[in-house]
Amino acid sequence: MELINNYGFTIIVISAIFGFIMAFGIGANDAANAMGTSVGSRTITAKQAIYIALVFEFFGAYLAGGEVAETIKSGIIASEVFVGRPDILIIGMMSALCAAGIWLLIASQKGWPVSTTHTIIGAIVGFALVTVGMEAVRWSKFGGIIGSWFITPFIAGVIAYLIFTSTQKLIFDTDAPMKNAEKYAPYYTLLTVFIICIVTLEKGLKHVGLDFSTWETILLSAGISVLSSIGCVFYLRSNAFKARLKDTSNFGSVEKVFSILMLITACAMAFAHGSNDVANAIGPLAAIVSTIENGGVVEGKAVMAPWILPLGAAGIAVGLALMGYKVMGTIGTGITDLTPSRGFSAEFSCSVTVVIASGTGLPISTTQTLVGAVIGVAFARGIAALNIGIIRNIVASWVITLPAGALLAIIIYYILSAIFI
Repeated sequence: MELINNYGFTIIVISAIFGFIMAFGIGANDAANAMGTSVGSRTITAKQAIYIALVFEFFGAYLAGGEVAETIKSGIIASEVFVGRPDILIIGMMSALCAAGIWLLIASQKGWPVSTTHTIIGAIVGFALVTVGMEAVRWSKFGGIIGSWFITPFIAGVIAYLIFTSTQKLIFDTDAPMKNAEKYAPYYTLLTVFIICIVTLEKGLKHVGLDFSTWETILLSAGISVLSSIGCVFYLRSNAFKARLKDTSNFGSVEKVFSILMLITACAMAFAHGSNDVANAIGPLAAIVSTIENGGVVEGKAVMAPWILPLGAAGIAVGLALMGYKVMGTIGTGITDLTPSRGFSAEFSCSVTVVIASGTGLPISTTQTLVGAVIGVAFARGIAALNIGIIRNIVASWVITLPAGALLAIIIYYILSAIFI
């Protein structure tokens, strides 16, 4: 209690700075994933991708980030062990925020796409181990985390492989690819819009009063997707689309069809990501502020102060604008050479995997899912299409993220303890 009485306001200010750094890292690393395939396939430029992602990530985080944030992330540690020990929780959460932010900045500078969720989990576990001990950590939860390194990328890779193979057989490897593109594009549009509507309604809008039941979500998504499919038919026959096809080859015209679908998917994923992963930055910050404002009462969940969510949204936007291009480059061009049809296959696969994970409770990292999807597309073209060196570096960064977050959190915890306690 002495910590709160003597340094309460100072700690809130410092924690807000740490929270902004963490959100900055999320923008620089995770947020860049959504647009990486669009840039790598040359559908849009890096600058255009940043502008588009800024809008969807910011509004996803600000409008649908939620009024209540998990503060003990994913139940990985037990909140009850900190009851009566608010000073430890406050300094520990400050350490976790700072450590996770630093690691994300390091990974982003290297161009490594890592999981922000695993980063903050590792950091929280690190301070819990040195303050309470082994009993503070729910070790059974780690099975799902370790499994997510392999299961979700594999699922996404298989789906991406199947989608890309279908486009090859139905469209590219035929005598009339453009004619078949116009024939099958409405069906791909129907599937794409159906999936992204489910993703958006399930993960992006549940905190703004639009809490639909499963059947309501399915029916609404089906209605929107049918209308979109009909709209696609008319658009492909319009003069505006035909004007875009001038001075392009037959296959180039087909790729322009897929570039539209890929961009739609990327925007939806950016919105869903902004609404979902902003909690990684603002959850620990909300825990600190709530504990201080409640006079040291420790709760498993914390109602956020009104300024916290905009801070997280702004941090994501600034991080994406200033450093997002490095991870975009890794996703878009580092793993394999992408075209709009290949990028669409990866983005669509990522969306489907998110839906599967949400419905089954499978632990998921959107970063690892998208990387797996891009690898799946590359496999469809042959093993020679893969950049094995880049993949090796990415997987290594996934493995060291948890211990790196924990080690940094421990170091920072001792530094902050020496200052404030």
